[in-house]
Amino acid sequence: MNKVVIELQDVKKIYKMNGVETPALRGVNLKINKGEFVAIMGPSGSGKSTLLHMIGALDKPTSGKVILDGVDISTLQESDLARLRGTKVGIVFQFFNLHPTLTALENIELPMIVIERDKNTRQARARELLHAVGLEHRAHHLPSQMSGGEQQRIAIARALANDPEIILADELTGNLDSKTKAEIMNFLLRLQQEKNMTVTVITHEPEIAQYAETVIRIVDGTIAHGG
Repeated sequence: MNKVVIELQDVKKIYKMNGVETPALRGVNLKINKGEFVAIMGPSGSGKSTLLHMIGALDKPTSGKVILDGVDISTLQESDLARLRGTKVGIVFQFFNLHPTLTALENIELPMIVIERDKNTRQARARELLHAVGLEHRAHHLPSQMSGGEQQRIAIARALANDPEIILADELTGNLDSKTKAEIMNFLLRLQQEKNMTVTVITHEPEIAQYAETVIRIVDGTIAHGG
């Protein structure tokens, strides 16, 4: 029997600004199993990124429940939420979000500092991940000294630093050429298959969604069924 690692129950998210309410999610129900490769597709403004923020425990719903590996995140204090994010979930952002003054090696170490791993352990793990993404030769380079594809691979390595069960990626190939896109998607596919990792990719690109075994479409803040 498949184990559900991500579950959303009637999740609604309303943003309020200057007295105006804007609904981003309108009652989303969703289950993602351990080891599943899922693509979430939808047009701009459909609620894709808000959904990623819910799944990644970056934000809490206005109503409804987000359950990560059996834990309802709305019941957690911010410190516990941060620890959950740091250990269970690895997030790859669209624009990499690498620290500009840190080297590739130091950027990969950052999530391990948050959970207080010792320096030797951090450096050994960071070098292991640099090898995994084929960038040992960039260990001491700053982000500005790397190509977009290299920065994206460093961002993926950083997301893997604490050996998370879930990888979330937000439009991770939007700024890359087709060869680099294929390399990165195949790397994620290999992770999913070899480590039984749960991978969820937010994308608007059909060729990226083809890598997933399950495609979920979101339109106007709701899951589109039958499409």
